[in-house]
Amino acid sequence: MLTYRIGDATQPEGTDPKVLVHVCNDQGHWGAGFVLALSRRFKAPESAYRAWAKGQADGQDPFELGRVQFVNVEPTLWVANLIGQHDIARQARATSVPPVRYAAIREGLSRVRAFAQEHQASVHMPRIGAGLAGGDWTVIEGIVQDELASQGVPVTVYDLPPRP
Repeated sequence: MLTYRIGDATQPEGTDPKVLVHVCNDQGHWGAGFVLALSRRFKAPESAYRAWAKGQADGQDPFELGRVQFVNVEPTLWVANLIGQHDIARQARATSVPPVRYAAIREGLSRVRAFAQEHQASVHMPRIGAGLAGGDWTVIEGIVQDELASQGVPVTVYDLPPRP
């Protein structure tokens, strides 16, 4: 099931275990877009991502496209740092190729599915890959549907309320 909700993705709703997914770049840069709100709420995902990018995260998958780092931030809440974009938007503008990598998002969401099923967790996210990464939400929504919702993992996508 894929549900849309107006609200703050950094505060996922529900009492079940939850995985909060967002898309990161493969350059080790953290500092624009959704990660700013994420870092205001939780410090651990940023420090874990930076250590992973520097090769300082013991027992962690390689820092590369399609990989996911799961960071426990509350007893039943994990943040999934999913590497789904190559480079960063500022550098990508020079080539006119957006940084989003749909195959990497698909691979990462497959890993998220396995983790969510193992922990009997629902998945929560903003419109991943469709902001600074430059992706087409219609394409990404299809990937989310294929990799998560149609596989029995409940997904909630959050949109911020319109600004007055």
